[in-house]
Amino acid sequence: MEETKSTRTYIPHTPTPRQAEFLALDCLEAFYGGAAGGGKSDALLMAALRYVDAPGYAAILFRRTYQDLALPGALMDRASHWLAGSDASWNGTTRTWTFPGGATLSFGYLAHEQDKFRYQGAEFQFVGFDELTQFSESAYRYLFSRLRRLAGSAVPLRMRGASNPGGLGHAWVKQRFLVEGQAAGRPFIPARLSDNPHLDREEYEKSLLLLDPTTRQQLLDGDWDARPPGKKFRREWFEIVKKAPRQLRWSRFWDLASTEPKSGRDPDWTVGLLLGEARGEYWIADIRRARLNPGGVERLIRQTAIMDTPRVEICIEQEPGSSGKSLIWYYQTHVLQGFAVYGIRATGSKETRANPVSAAAQAGLIHVVEGPWLGELFDELEVFPGGAHDDQVDALSGAFAKIAGSGSRLSGDWRGSPRLSPLAEALQRDRNAVVTAKAKVRW
Repeated sequence: MEETKSTRTYIPHTPTPRQAEFLALDCLEAFYGGAAGGGKSDALLMAALRYVDAPGYAAILFRRTYQDLALPGALMDRASHWLAGSDASWNGTTRTWTFPGGATLSFGYLAHEQDKFRYQGAEFQFVGFDELTQFSESAYRYLFSRLRRLAGSAVPLRMRGASNPGGLGHAWVKQRFLVEGQAAGRPFIPARLSDNPHLDREEYEKSLLLLDPTTRQQLLDGDWDARPPGKKFRREWFEIVKKAPRQLRWSRFWDLASTEPKSGRDPDWTVGLLLGEARGEYWIADIRRARLNPGGVERLIRQTAIMDTPRVEICIEQEPGSSGKSLIWYYQTHVLQGFAVYGIRATGSKETRANPVSAAAQAGLIHVVEGPWLGELFDELEVFPGGAHDDQVDALSGAFAKIAGSGSRLSGDWRGSPRLSPLAEALQRDRNAVVTAKAKVRW
């Protein structure tokens, strides 16, 4: 990092190599962090102070709540230790440090989604989010509208985030910076406890080792793939296979929830999940997932139906009321003529509808064909019902209800099918016993 008057005057210690790498970035977006103790808050505060010798420069640092800002050792307290006794002045009412040339460093919070509009008239050249995974993606993206500068200014516009894995925003932060990251011009600078010489690493590591396994992986190792097990699904319940057996009975279920993504929004997805069944076992063979306008959704569904061929029945979740019936009729008569199309009314809560699928998965009866959808599917399944999205779960529940409720008729001879596991055979016997008992009651 190039040394400036700001870094010499207001930053009390030399940045670590990881922090220096982060501070040297002049791109619009960047993200720092991973493991606990990697110097995230220091890195953000250093980045915010980098240009306070430039007249008119304005920076702001966010935490989710005011209490988070005001804690001992948190951003405001840390800034006070750094800047007390300097030529900068503090205004406790506005939570702002003002520097001799007129530059400012402010502190803000976004406890609720609507809080972002409190900054509607503000103008900043630097916006930083500490513990970014505690924020919604829409709040983060809205603050881009506050980044601007005068023509001819040499100060770069910068949006910076820092965080550990975990939290409500884990999925979108991981997608934005670790998955899309470098290719989208959003570099991620990982940092671990070992990268920070200013901490007593041995004692801090002892504290982290007392955490539960998932949180320990997230904070000690900076593991973005460590997730707490969900209430309904675990990825180890699903066998991953190279391909599905031949001659399954197929159903593709569409959840038409999506809209096109717009700035500041994280809309749902349109999902079409292809499920095959034979002899009480199930194969997830394909998932189509997109955010499109209505015309794009129609084209996607028709193209997929042609590729599936008419042997695959098509199920579309039907919204209540006449509009839902009209939409199904439109697909049956215009978009998907020549295909078997069913409108399926959803009943019960999403969790209730997912229960039969969860039980079948736990029994080892659901297999997943290897494909590019695996990561996104398992990520959504494992955090359900607490994740940001549940469209794939809804599509799986709908396909399972339709195909399991229609019996085990095969579209042709079964060739090369594996023998049912003992557990599957026991479940099948129990199901037959229940059917027999119900028949006796009716007589």
